[in-house]
Amino acid sequence: MKLKHPNTAANDLPWVIDAPTIHELYNSFLHLAIIHQPVCTSFAHSIVYFIKHSNMKKIEYILYGREKKITEEETVRQPLPHKDFRFANPFIVLHHAGPTVVEAGQQLRMHPHPHRGFSPYTFMLQGEGFHRDNAGNDETIKAGGVQWMFAGKGILHSEGPTKQVQQNGGVQELVQLWINAPSANKWDKPFYQSAPKEQLPQVLQQEGVHLRLASGEYDGQTGPIQNFTPVISVVGEIAAGRQVLFPATPGYWALLYVIKGTILVNDNETVPLHNLIVFSKEGHEFTVKATEEAQVLFLSAEPLDEPVAAKDNYVMNTPEEIEQAIEDYKNGVFGQLDY
Repeated sequence: MKLKHPNTAANDLPWVIDAPTIHELYNSFLHLAIIHQPVCTSFAHSIVYFIKHSNMKKIEYILYGREKKITEEETVRQPLPHKDFRFANPFIVLHHAGPTVVEAGQQLRMHPHPHRGFSPYTFMLQGEGFHRDNAGNDETIKAGGVQWMFAGKGILHSEGPTKQVQQNGGVQELVQLWINAPSANKWDKPFYQSAPKEQLPQVLQQEGVHLRLASGEYDGQTGPIQNFTPVISVVGEIAAGRQVLFPATPGYWALLYVIKGTILVNDNETVPLHNLIVFSKEGHEFTVKATEEAQVLFLSAEPLDEPVAAKDNYVMNTPEEIEQAIEDYKNGVFGQLDY
């Protein structure tokens, strides 16, 4: 790369720079700023700013999680899908439930319902969650833990507070994602996996930052939850005043949901709780500073470039496949579940 000052004739130019990388260019300008002040000083400052921000992922959308009633008893916040942005395939749905106070003796368990073609993926933030499905899984997920149920060709499941929480009362809070499956795997056999908080490796460690990797490979660690395509999910807390640099793969989706608190993104955008940030695919990092104690969920995934048909409790590739799923459920193809 050859650079010269735009207002200086080539023959009068006191310096010509060969800079094969942006960082060498940066160092060259710092040197020149000292020798040729004030001509180079402002230019060098511009280069410093450019270098600092050229690798950043830009914010494309900030999607507020509006309240949505999903059953007679339960209301969630739903930033995805949103009227301004439908999907970040394979991320189809994000629901934030709670925090909800469960009174002693209150019954809040959801009736058995069907799914096909995707994976409900739950992050238990507070309380205890019950899970039962007709593939034979009967599990409890506690605060800080995660669970992933691949619905595949079809499954029935029930979920809600555990019997102990219903008897004694408590606080329930969770985030549930719907992760799309590739068309080649939508008809595979259902399976279930879970991991307690203690099994989630810490990433991006520093004082006042407690971020845990649930799935994917990130910061030299591997999360316990597995998927058909690369999906990185990191959940955790950032103390007030702390700043974190999040590496993010160029070309991948990168999303950040603010569960609690308020954050400053890339030093210039304040984002309060219940908002989902969708970043540009270009760039390979972004910064988050907690202006108050914050809890966040970082998501990144290889884009799944397939058509999406989503309706009711199903995520398929065509409307015809959705209608078939609805008919299959009506006709008992999904089986039965006692809960």
